[in-house]
Amino acid sequence: MSVTLADAGAAARDETTVEKLCEEAYREKIAEHWTWNYIWNNIKWSQFIPMVILNVGLVGSLTMYAFGLHSIPIKPMTVAWIFIVGCGAFVGTTAGAHRLWSHRSYKANLPLRILLMFLYSVLGLYTIYDWARDHRVHHKYVETDADPHNAKRGFWFSHMGWLCVHRHPECLRRGREVDMTDVRNDRVAMFQRKYGTILNIIFCFTLPTIIPVIYWGETVMHAVLTQVFIRYVLGAHCLWSINSFAHLWGDRPYNRLINPAENMLVSVLTGGEGSHNYHHTFPWDYKASELPYINFNAATMFIDAFAQIGWAYDLRQPSPELIDKIVHRIGKKSTVPVQHQQYWLFRHISELGSHLRLSLRSPKRFLGQIFMKVHRNFHFCETRPHQQ
Repeated sequence: MSVTLADAGAAARDETTVEKLCEEAYREKIAEHWTWNYIWNNIKWSQFIPMVILNVGLVGSLTMYAFGLHSIPIKPMTVAWIFIVGCGAFVGTTAGAHRLWSHRSYKANLPLRILLMFLYSVLGLYTIYDWARDHRVHHKYVETDADPHNAKRGFWFSHMGWLCVHRHPECLRRGREVDMTDVRNDRVAMFQRKYGTILNIIFCFTLPTIIPVIYWGETVMHAVLTQVFIRYVLGAHCLWSINSFAHLWGDRPYNRLINPAENMLVSVLTGGEGSHNYHHTFPWDYKASELPYINFNAATMFIDAFAQIGWAYDLRQPSPELIDKIVHRIGKKSTVPVQHQQYWLFRHISELGSHLRLSLRSPKRFLGQIFMKVHRNFHFCETRPHQQ
């Protein structure tokens, strides 16, 4: 079937109209529930109250240090300790709970899995099992009612509000359906699920707080404020920025049909998790980025280092040809990062040369190939499924 430019333009306009109507209907459905009684009953107060206390403590601590309202100066090693503990927590989350247990993008031997389990406990959130289950549901039903932190419900919901309210029934149903057999068969993950609360208390709060007091004589007040209210709460906000910032703002060079985007700020805050459009397009890639060493990807460096000694193995990643094919089919090539455009040019310089030689030898055949490529692109635009 031949497709003209006018047909392609009409299809694009129709798709835009449908998406706008769906968005308006969704907002109307949400607005129906905005009553005080509904809000009061929907809040999980056991989560909401500690969240308020911790964030108020964060603001108070930062205010005290910013304006010098403390009489005893804080030691430089205590400030460095915030970043050391925070980096360890993020490696445990990104390389462990995310890329290993959620996506199985690589394999790790028992010592590495134990190390990642302890590092993940430093973050002090819920269990590896729950993290992996929610993340698999998130990828399978992204930006729908089944998504635990659906970004279409707004910035604050996707950032931290989803933890303070009861789950949508569709989210609960899909969570029960997702296959978690591999995580159940992992002894390390199930040990952490059984003793997660104790491990969080020890590795997230107790040890990071008492080490500055014992080893370099820091005051208890500075140790508590920096580790409980600053490092812990700021670390949680940095992690949550993946669900909010990286789903709302940024470029979509790999897949223009989905909300997740490339966000350099999130990469800096999380140690490499900001290449989110790429990650949702190729979720099995252990790097979670096409060019990890440009995007502050500390987790990839961690995995590569342990792969050198054999602790990490069977590292999965898509081929450059597959990435290039996806970018040209559903990517938004005009917003591809500069480094990807250069990478694409170097890999296709020989193909460009062959096209130039063909245009000189046989102009008719060259124009025929150009027509076929344009036809395939418009045919794809017409037949591609609408975004849910």
